[in-house]
Amino acid sequence: MTTAPPDVGEGPLAIICGGGTLPFAVADAVIRRGRSVVLFPVRGWVDPQAVARYPHHFIEMFRYGRFHRQATAAGCRDVVLIGKVLRPALRQIRFDWEALRELPTIIRMFRGGDNHLLSILARLFEERGFRFVGAHEVAPEILMPQGPIGRREPSPRDRADIARGVALLSAIGPFDVGQAVVVADNYVLAVEAAEGTDRMLARIAELRGEGRVRAAGRTGVLVKAPKPTQDWRFDLPAIGPSTVAGAARAGLAGIAVMAGAAIVAEPAEVGAAADRAGIFVTGIAPDERGP
Repeated sequence: MTTAPPDVGEGPLAIICGGGTLPFAVADAVIRRGRSVVLFPVRGWVDPQAVARYPHHFIEMFRYGRFHRQATAAGCRDVVLIGKVLRPALRQIRFDWEALRELPTIIRMFRGGDNHLLSILARLFEERGFRFVGAHEVAPEILMPQGPIGRREPSPRDRADIARGVALLSAIGPFDVGQAVVVADNYVLAVEAAEGTDRMLARIAELRGEGRVRAAGRTGVLVKAPKPTQDWRFDLPAIGPSTVAGAARAGLAGIAVMAGAAIVAEPAEVGAAADRAGIFVTGIAPDERGP
């Protein structure tokens, strides 16, 4: 885990925003703590109306010069990167001159998983005086607490599936693959890769509809945890109401995420959605084991 530098909190916080609600949950939490923010939404991934109430400047992926100028003018040093952005193919990117000067490094960035790419990206920014920090460092209240959110708790069978899921994620983590798996009755139904959690859950729903997952009733658990080598400044596993909806459509019994190591930006809504769907959402300790 990356620990916060002692002077985190100086000056406005720059938030590079991908899609979804997480960037705004982080921005609101930081503002409540008395720090100003400047949002840099990635064009095409963020609704312009959603950012209208914040100071903001739209940016494009890998066109670094605009961000550099505007963040510097705003007095930003610390940067948070959060939200959903589809990883582009290298040939699809339109670089500006500042990015082109780093083209050999950028090419190396794309020869690996997301954790590899983002860590090198951070180093490029930090060489120019910026500093990437984790969303959990500036807004620790967004981290998943231990225990259930909502009324339901996992059964002994569910806890056995959770333990298997945690063990599987730990085993595949060094390959910089996904951060989520689905396990039902000790059987691995899916491993997250490039498609992301929502599409993985949609795939499980399709398999159930085709009769290829035959477990009766709500069976199986979505398990999410960071990779063992995860750079905690980026891409911590996250859940929200849409994750609950996807798990319910997939016929799962619930969702388990690593407490203190995953983001839940809307816990009240997540708990209410889980109760309506009849599933559990719980935060598990790093050493969670089945019976």
